[in-house]
Amino acid sequence: MIRNASLLLATTLLVSAATAGAQTAPLPLVPMPQSVTRGAGSFTVSDGAHVGTPAGDAGAAAAARLLAAHVKTERGLTLAPVQGDAPIRFVRDAGVTGEEAYRLDVDGRGIRIAASGDRGLLYGAMTLAQLISPDRAFGKPTAVPALAIADAPRFAWRGLMIDPARHFQPIEFLYGIVDQMAAVKLNTLHLHLTDDQGWRFEVKRYPKLTEIGAWRTPPSSGGAPGPRVGGFYTQAQLRGLVAYAAARGVAIVPEIDLPGHAQALVAAYPEHGVLGDRPAVSHDWGVNPYLLNPQAKSVRFIEDILDELMAVFPGTYIHLGGDEAVKDQWERSPQVQAQMRGLGLKTEMQMQSWLIDQFGAYLAAKGRRLIGWDEILEGGLPASASVMSWRGEKGAVDAANQGHDVVLSPAPTLYFDSLQSDRGDEPPGRLSIQTLADVYKYEPMPAGIAPDKARHVLGAQANSWSEYLVTPYQVQHVIFPRAAALAEISWSPKAARDFTGFLDRLQPQIARWRRSGMEVADSAFAVGYTIQGSAADALRANRVTVALATQAGAGTIRYTLDGSVPTARAHAYAAPLSLTPGATIRAAAFGPDGAALATARDFATSRAALMTRDASQFTACPRGALGLRVPLSSEATANAPAFNANIFDTCTAYPAAPLSLSDGFTVEVARLPRHYGLAHDITKVRQHYNVTPYGELVLTAGCPVTDGPKRPVLATFPLPDPASAPNRFRFTGTLPAGLADGDICMQFTSPTSDPFYAVERMQLTERRK
Repeated sequence: MIRNASLLLATTLLVSAATAGAQTAPLPLVPMPQSVTRGAGSFTVSDGAHVGTPAGDAGAAAAARLLAAHVKTERGLTLAPVQGDAPIRFVRDAGVTGEEAYRLDVDGRGIRIAASGDRGLLYGAMTLAQLISPDRAFGKPTAVPALAIADAPRFAWRGLMIDPARHFQPIEFLYGIVDQMAAVKLNTLHLHLTDDQGWRFEVKRYPKLTEIGAWRTPPSSGGAPGPRVGGFYTQAQLRGLVAYAAARGVAIVPEIDLPGHAQALVAAYPEHGVLGDRPAVSHDWGVNPYLLNPQAKSVRFIEDILDELMAVFPGTYIHLGGDEAVKDQWERSPQVQAQMRGLGLKTEMQMQSWLIDQFGAYLAAKGRRLIGWDEILEGGLPASASVMSWRGEKGAVDAANQGHDVVLSPAPTLYFDSLQSDRGDEPPGRLSIQTLADVYKYEPMPAGIAPDKARHVLGAQANSWSEYLVTPYQVQHVIFPRAAALAEISWSPKAARDFTGFLDRLQPQIARWRRSGMEVADSAFAVGYTIQGSAADALRANRVTVALATQAGAGTIRYTLDGSVPTARAHAYAAPLSLTPGATIRAAAFGPDGAALATARDFATSRAALMTRDASQFTACPRGALGLRVPLSSEATANAPAFNANIFDTCTAYPAAPLSLSDGFTVEVARLPRHYGLAHDITKVRQHYNVTPYGELVLTAGCPVTDGPKRPVLATFPLPDPASAPNRFRFTGTLPAGLADGDICMQFTSPTSDPFYAVERMQLTERRK
């Protein structure tokens, strides 16, 4: 890890580099190196260029092959690795200190990458690959500018977590993630291999873990459940992935989550559960009640699993979870309570700490280190443990100040399953929106850590939990391009951060990812639309004013009104557009080179469109919050439809509806699975009195509040039998004259034992004059 003196030096070098290169284009580098000094001239890399490595240097040869592979994919040029000297060459230099440090020098005669460690050579190769692919001239020679780069990371742990436990992903998908992590110098892939919903690691001694625990039956929203889903990785597959990742500087940290999130384990081997029953592998997202039994035979059972896990994953760290383990089963077990008394433990949290410490000691005896989520602090932190802090930063601060190593992974900022925008075309995920800018401004060195304990901050990690990420497309969509921001905040000097410059450097990296076959979200650069004033006022005046903006503020917005796709020659947006309702605005942001930064988005201004709202435009009812964007079914592979929902109360509102201009409506309804493990939060679920067997949809003018006046009921629709009705249907009705403009509240009163309902869309019909 680079210390404060090095950071000061790096900042000085970067400032001088910026001054020297003020008249030159920004280098297309992500993350930004520690120091860059620009020179005069350049070196041209052409197809067939030789890349030299020292004879017998396997690490340098591997770096050369990786360079060639990236340049072939990202630039279309073929490089030829050879032993010996060449215009592009890798060399060992003991003066470059640090396993991940490197120097890269370019002049008119050639390119030299120097490092003392294998990973330094590899990261120098990745920097050069970026310099060779700065633009859209695919397959053409490129001039690499003369420069001198001295680089090393700020933090040692630059991580990304993938969760194949909730939704299994093929092993080939993980290979692609490793490739693109290496491209931006991320070096730790954390695999969440077990949870209530699936066990993904083959354990040869205990085959039922995958025979039973790797498969689940999806929840039903009515009618028969779907076919079972799941899968697992063989040890041979994972060994291959580990070797592939190691050759790219990526260490894999496996996670076996315990003592909570253990329902798949208990489904396979109920004798290691607490109460002796055999549950099904869970299909409920959230917190489930099943815990590992802390008895001696279960400790040995886990140690057997750890032996096989360590044989596959040779890295230092083994992650044992420790999160969200509600202790009710332990509290209700006479056996566990007796064990606690025998150990002199007074609380169940101390019991968890004791259990984690058993495994930490076992791993330490094998030369490994335990890491867990920050809940492992609550019963007293085992001496052998490191902490991954997800519930904010307090866990990291407390653990570091106690002398334990920590990784910062706080929700919601570094939870990449959080949505990237409030746009209606975002796939499902958490509604705690975390933009590209939010990730970029995060500082992984929390305030509150004593200066002499700062060395215990290993780095930062982003997590992509997959309750709502079903397909490779969706996982990639949430990771890219935010992975570039994560890479920069964990590699580059803090003082060098510049979001505007980062956006300029990010565009070439987005192109590289897409050429590599990755889905990259354009949420930060897509044009969004905001009506100024109310829809009712626009309808009355027959004039609508629409403001256009992008989230990141990058590029020039250009638009059309005739249905055509905007180009770099289309009208440039300068001020809100005032239009007669009817036109469809199509707009996109364009960079200085005339390339679109995102796919063009449409906005219809017809009178019918101004009187329509969909799930992404609804708001929460009073006393509620829309926390999730959920799909139609738990295994839906399409990105739409998706529904912004409050899982504690099936109520949403159409905000500021033009009721005074309306005489009728159509409501499109979807029935969704109710599959949420809420644990002690179950008391927060609001139960409404249903007056028909399956409940009703009740529409009111304004939303009911506890102490407010009674709201007029506009319509009530009995819900159909979930066992026989389709899961998407609609209701139509009329509205009385004389209503004032305001919210329409849409409340479902279905029993909480039945499926969950959401409004997909509401269309008001305009009153005839």
